[in-house]
Amino acid sequence: MAKKIIMFCRHYVPPILLLPYQTFQFLYPKLSFQVSRASNHHFHNLKADEIQTHVPIETKLSSSFITDSEIQSEFAHHAPGVARMNNGSFGCCPASIISDLHQWQLKLLRQPDHFYLNELQNRILESRTVVKDLINAEDVDEVSIVDNVSTAVAIVLQQTAWAFAERKFNQGDALIMFHCAYGAVKNSIKAYFLRAGGYVIEVPFKFPLNSNEEIISEFRKALEREKGNGRRVRLAVIDHVTCMPSVIMPVKHLVKICREEGVEQVLIDAAHGVGCIDVDMQEIGADFYTSNLYKWFFCPPAVAFLYCRKSVTNSDLQLHHPVVSHEYGNGLAKETGWVGTRDYSPYLVLPSVMEFVNRFEGGVEGIRKMNHDAVVEMGKMLAEAWGTNLGCPPDMCASMIMVGLPACLGISSDDDAIKLWARLCKKFGVEVKIHYQAPKDAEVAPTTGYVRICHQIYNKVDDYNKLRDAINQLVRDGFTCALEVYICSAFIHFIGL
Repeated sequence: MAKKIIMFCRHYVPPILLLPYQTFQFLYPKLSFQVSRASNHHFHNLKADEIQTHVPIETKLSSSFITDSEIQSEFAHHAPGVARMNNGSFGCCPASIISDLHQWQLKLLRQPDHFYLNELQNRILESRTVVKDLINAEDVDEVSIVDNVSTAVAIVLQQTAWAFAERKFNQGDALIMFHCAYGAVKNSIKAYFLRAGGYVIEVPFKFPLNSNEEIISEFRKALEREKGNGRRVRLAVIDHVTCMPSVIMPVKHLVKICREEGVEQVLIDAAHGVGCIDVDMQEIGADFYTSNLYKWFFCPPAVAFLYCRKSVTNSDLQLHHPVVSHEYGNGLAKETGWVGTRDYSPYLVLPSVMEFVNRFEGGVEGIRKMNHDAVVEMGKMLAEAWGTNLGCPPDMCASMIMVGLPACLGISSDDDAIKLWARLCKKFGVEVKIHYQAPKDAEVAPTTGYVRICHQIYNKVDDYNKLRDAINQLVRDGFTCALEVYICSAFIHFIGL
């Protein structure tokens, strides 16, 4: 009798208990993935025949917001004694998300056959749906998950190389980009577009900036000049937030100009996009948009997305992942969802990240505003302390801002900027990026060095005070980059190298 009771409980009670949930899911599918961390643990242990396709919802904001002590606990794994003001390079990942990442990894390793074949694609679809809602895309099929922006850019540029090979493009057809485009993106342009026979229009980027009009004017002039020379511009590659020097680009206006001037396609490189600035595909109107999710959206490395506008996705455009695997030809979203056996865990934490950001007042928008206001305040404090200036008006910066460094530091090259960066890191425990800006003609006592500071939720005022005091110490000590080079050269000569 006891054995019969056990068998009944094992085989019939779980479905009975799950029936209300499954009914609710059927009637309200958009609400089916609202699960707490505790229910996530149970959910991950469901049997294969109990797993359904779930669609993330627009999570309601918590009525009890995260506290300062909880924030510090989430980032207690950061190296102690280091002032991290360089979130823009590699981002940050909270402890709770790292824990979820490990759970996904264990789930994969526990039974890889089942996970890869029966579960992975449903989970990736959930993450794609989260991104679709974040960026206000029209359809989830417009969103593909990739490792990083470099992969996304390669996908777009690869199809231009094929267009030249298949004679859809003519030799000398052009791509337009700004001089400040990211180095890896420039290399992709060389590898795919230039090598195939294309021509690159490089728009000057004059820094520091006073207004968006300076950017818009240079872009329009470059387009009109090349069109006047008979160039056909096939693709524009535009940053949403430039890396170095860092400013928000007026992408909506630049996309509008591209449409007016007959540029066929527009790719927005938004490595610093989601979590840093407002991202809305319907308003921006680009053909392609790519953003990392580990820089400003708390995901672990490496996860990003590529948005392809529906009209582009449904055209005869050949978009494929650079790594050819079993899903080749089945659509970009499927191709990017399987590029061979690997750890896809970073792709799967997006629902948990949404839960995390919604622990903050205002959610992702609240975090963005807080970071922007804080970085502007700290930027102004540093500029005043050093007697310098900001690199752009506050409304042209996101969660990063450029602050002029004292001219007496003698930054006269990119190499000097690297030397100062290394000194700040090694001697003072300060992590920032340093930018060299060549002086303009007839400029007197120019500021040629700028520091890029970032603000993320874990930063404190003490971090920026530490940077301020480090620079002031170098100035008091009479440090210059030229002297640093001289001392290094003399030491090398002394030891006979």
